Amino acid sequence: RPSSPRPDVLIVGAGAAGLATAIFTRQLNPSISVTLLDGSARPGAKILVSGGSRCNVTNVHVSERDYWGGHPAFIRRVLRALTVPDTVAAFARLGVTLHEEHDGKLFPDSNRSRDVLNALLGECQRLGVTLLGSHLVTAVARHDDGFSVHTSATVLHARRLVLATGGRALPKSGSDGAGYAFARALGHTIVPTTPALAPLVLDRNDNVHRHLSGVSHDAELTLWVDGKSVIRLSGALLWTHFGMSGPVALNMSRHWARAQLGGRAPTLTVNVCPGRTFDAVDRWLVESAAARPRASLVTLLDTVLPASVATAMTEQAGVTGSHIGAQLSRDARRSLVHTLTAWQAPVTGTRGYTYAEATAGGVAVDDIDAGTMESKICRGLYLVGEVLDVDGRLGGFNFQWAWSSARAAARALSQ
Repeated sequence: RPSSPRPDVLIVGAGAAGLATAIFTRQLNPSISVTLLDGSARPGAKILVSGGSRCNVTNVHVSERDYWGGHPAFIRRVLRALTVPDTVAAFARLGVTLHEEHDGKLFPDSNRSRDVLNALLGECQRLGVTLLGSHLVTAVARHDDGFSVHTSATVLHARRLVLATGGRALPKSGSDGAGYAFARALGHTIVPTTPALAPLVLDRNDNVHRHLSGVSHDAELTLWVDGKSVIRLSGALLWTHFGMSGPVALNMSRHWARAQLGGRAPTLTVNVCPGRTFDAVDRWLVESAAARPRASLVTLLDTVLPASVATAMTEQAGVTGSHIGAQLSRDARRSLVHTLTAWQAPVTGTRGYTYAEATAGGVAVDDIDAGTMESKICRGLYLVGEVLDVDGRLGGFNFQWAWSSARAAARALSQ
């Protein structure tokens, strides 16, 4: 569509947050002209690849406790702008009905992320939003009467500007982190960024992950910094040829990266018997060996672990899986229990932004009004979605942040 010579609202970034902001603004006030800019000829690439190309739209249970980065009070207030039931209803009106899966994840009934993107693009068209693809924004500037936005194709002006530029994750989708430079140029502080929801890489000389590649099981990961436990997370762990993936490793990655960014030396321990302490596992192993005196260690452990994991852990402890459990010395048994409950994973880093699903860090939320998403530093500037220093755990929470922050901004923009 041809753009308005001077739209009321100019939105940079046609991802989830940008599309939602445009839609909500026009729904709330059709008299306001909205132009949406994106560097890609076909916006929404990150929506298409999300959730294994099925798009995990949101989660049944969402609260500020599912997020890291910004202040909990700030996040809580933004989430109230569009609750989960509101989100489900909004997508239903667009013809996208959702169903619940494991851990409360909500996916489209069609299991096609393309349907989610098409619904958003279709609603933008129906509402008369001007969408300009292949308009890569190179610079923004503040003037007395609004903003000027320089793109690869033209220069546009608007009274109000929305940065919905995303972060640095999945750069192939167009997330280049340019929004941070725009926000900084307009007076904002940028919290240094790191990958989030990224697989963890282990030392290539480690035998555990190479022998267990493809094996998945529940585990508990604990991050230690300066000898103190910083955070403990539980969930499914997937061993890979390069290290660890799966929900628990992806959720832990941002904490590892943040600790490393601070110049500290983080360590990560793995408990393959999640929910059980050293004493509980030691007691269980003694009782199991007494009840089955001829059983091998792997046979005993096979009742709570995949056999391959049991074999790998016994080898790490310096005992053989074929060793009869009842004949294990006290020291050998306690060494095994320590390995089962606190094996130190030789993490060397994450797989970076290329494989990350989100970005930790971004525009500091201290200078953002949680009720309107407007900048307290640069009036008329609004920031939504991943460009802010807020990142959610795996399970649809980052999409919900996009929808909720977009709604909060749209409510203000429409007035």
